[in-house]
Amino acid sequence: MLTTRRCGVLGDPIEHSLSPALHRAGYAELGLEWDYDAHRVPAGGLAAFVAGLNEEWRGLSLTMPLKREAVALVDELSQRARLAGAANTIVLENGRRLGENTDIPGAIAAIRERSVAPLASAVILGGGATATSLGLALADLGVRSFVVAVRSVERAAEAVDTLLTHPGRPQVSMTRLDELTALDVDVVASTIPAEAQDAKLVAACAGASMLFEALYHPWPTPLAASAGDRVLVGGLDLLVHQAAVQFELFTGRVAPLAAMRAAGELALSERVGQ
Repeated sequence: MLTTRRCGVLGDPIEHSLSPALHRAGYAELGLEWDYDAHRVPAGGLAAFVAGLNEEWRGLSLTMPLKREAVALVDELSQRARLAGAANTIVLENGRRLGENTDIPGAIAAIRERSVAPLASAVILGGGATATSLGLALADLGVRSFVVAVRSVERAAEAVDTLLTHPGRPQVSMTRLDELTALDVDVVASTIPAEAQDAKLVAACAGASMLFEALYHPWPTPLAASAGDRVLVGGLDLLVHQAAVQFELFTGRVAPLAAMRAAGELALSERVGQ
C-alpha cells in the first residue's frame, strides 16, 4: 500500500499559484506524507502529462488554460463539470480518471461565508471557464438574471449557452465591457485581469451590493479597492474553499480549512512584501 502520494497543480502560467501552500498545509495539519507541487503545462499539453503519471499520483488541480481541455481526458465527468464544460480537478483512482469542478461549490461556500442575503441578479465580467463556473454557482444560489460582459461578445457565447442550460432557467444576455453603464444588481463577479478594470468599469459597478473578485494577486484589484462597506468576496476566499473540496476528494479526509487559509494568507502576504 502506498504511503506517499503525489498531487499537483497544472497550468500556464503557474508560478503565481498558492495551491501548493494550501494543500501542503493541509497535509501537515493531518500528518499526511503527501507531496504537492506546481507544474507548468501549456495548452495542449495536458494529455501527455497525464499519460506520464505513475501509481503514486492521486490528484490534479487545474488552472487556465486546462480546465476545458480536461473534459475529454477523463473516464468519468461529474454532473457539475459536465454542466460547466470544464473540470478544474482530476482524481486518479484505480487507473481511472474522474473529472470534477470544485470552483462551483467553492464559490458557493465563499459567498455564503460572507453573506446569506438573497441574490437575484448578477453581472459576470469575463467569459472563460472560471466565469462560467461562478455563474453556475450564482444560479445555484438563486440568481435568475445575468449579464455576461466581455471585451468581445464572441467570447461570451460558451458561457451564455452554459448558463442557459442551468435547471433554474435564468435569463442571460451579453454585452461588451466598454458598454457597461451604471449597474443596479445584487452581485458583480469579475474574472478579468486587474489591468482591464479601468475607472469607467469600476464606476459602472458601484451600484452592486456584492463584489466577487476572483483574483487574489495583485490585491486589491481596482474593483476590490472600490468595495467600501459592500460585501466583498475575494479570490483567496474562492481558492481556499475550492481547494478544500479538492483536498477531500484527493485524501478522503475532512479538509483543515483554517490551516489552509492561514497558509494562503501567509504566502500571499510574503509575495506582496517582495
